[in-house]
Amino acid sequence: MTHTDGTPGAISRRQMLRRIGLSALVAVPGAGLLNACATSGGGSAAPTAAGSAAATSAANPLGVKATAPLEVVIFKGGLGDAYATEVHEPMYKKMYPQAQIKHVATQQIAQTLQPRFASGDVPDMIANAGSDLMDEGALQAEGQLLDLTPLFDAPSIDDPSKKVRDTLLPGVVEAGYIAGKPYVLKYVTSTYGLWYDANLFKEKGWTPPKTFDEFKTFCETAKSAGIVPYAYAGKNASYYQYWMILISAAKIGGNEVLINIDNLVDGAWTAEPVRQAAAAWAEIGPYMGKSFEGLIHTEVQTRQNQGKIALYPSGSWLENEQKSNTPDTFAYAVAPTPSVTSADKMPYEAIRVAPGENYIVPSKAKNPQGGLEYLRIMLSKEGARGFTEKSGSFTVVVGATEGLTLSPGNQSVADAQKAAGQNIVTLSLFETWYKELETELRKQTNALMFGRIKADEFVEKMQAAADKTKNDSSITKQQRSA
Repeated sequence: MTHTDGTPGAISRRQMLRRIGLSALVAVPGAGLLNACATSGGGSAAPTAAGSAAATSAANPLGVKATAPLEVVIFKGGLGDAYATEVHEPMYKKMYPQAQIKHVATQQIAQTLQPRFASGDVPDMIANAGSDLMDEGALQAEGQLLDLTPLFDAPSIDDPSKKVRDTLLPGVVEAGYIAGKPYVLKYVTSTYGLWYDANLFKEKGWTPPKTFDEFKTFCETAKSAGIVPYAYAGKNASYYQYWMILISAAKIGGNEVLINIDNLVDGAWTAEPVRQAAAAWAEIGPYMGKSFEGLIHTEVQTRQNQGKIALYPSGSWLENEQKSNTPDTFAYAVAPTPSVTSADKMPYEAIRVAPGENYIVPSKAKNPQGGLEYLRIMLSKEGARGFTEKSGSFTVVVGATEGLTLSPGNQSVADAQKAAGQNIVTLSLFETWYKELETELRKQTNALMFGRIKADEFVEKMQAAADKTKNDSSITKQQRSA
């Protein structure tokens, strides 16, 4: 359906095309894995749920109108959408049998929804993810996102004596803050690192490198065996690689390196930990070969499944995303990024664990109460467990994976998190807050890894882009303290 601009108060087509663009973000429940991220910033007052609400009650704390239709838009990527069609939507239908549910699955979230936001014809709940996700900072600044505080303060489906927020891992609510309020539910905890075939490594007698000196030696060894040592997809997933650079920077200098980047602190990108991380990874780039800049992520991932690539940077959705292409002889495992220097603040075992996969409720939805209720269902143990069974990924709901048999990849994630303990690399929020800066980082990451620029030029170009963002008064600035 085609929509035109013109709805009073809607985001203009020019603004949406400029700001709604590119980007992305399972873990084992455990206290302390997620750092709280207290954030603040400018922006409009938090919209409250409009639409036709019903009276609230103990059984219906969010005031859902039982007969109101519900439209759900799901990003159908590595997590698939069976968790929605076979778990969450049937749970909603069971609670509200008269409600008609419309399910939309797409890999082009912004392209699909930009005209609808411009016209005011928006769905009730959106899984905003993938390389074509929408700019949530821009949406919030335009008053297009619903404050999720009523959801987090609502009674839990499992235990009405507890608020929903009290059933989640620490820091989850705060991780979705924009302008000091929770506008985003980050539902999946993703673990990031270097993925490999444990069976191949066992066969070859290889172990994942623990330092960058070992990494370079490993690259020579794998190359001699006729296997590409390391690769990522430059065409659509250069953010997979910049995650690795930022993780390395945080391991060198601590999480404050990433906090400074998010807060647009002067000189954050030219800081020595970022430069050292970029320089270290630039030495790995030549082992890929330039053809990888023209490939998409599934092409590279399938080559790894075929035994042609040793190490691949990604998050813990990878195993599920590749299940149809993964032979029985392939066993996914994850390793932390290697240490860059002997003086790194974080040990080799430190690994990035971050809540991601963003779910939002538009403030101008026809059934925003239903959108909030859908999220409450997702945050029940039944909803979370079903998500894990269908997607292969863990959620932020404490205790929801009890009794589940883990796949090789998820068992590896559990082992890696246990080894890391409290040495957790935090998430980066600028990716959501400042889309043009994030897009520039993709570009410069490819330039670095494919040999067109050196580390010094990489950090200078990124600092210039950050300064441009900081000095652009049309962009709402955000702040985080941890």
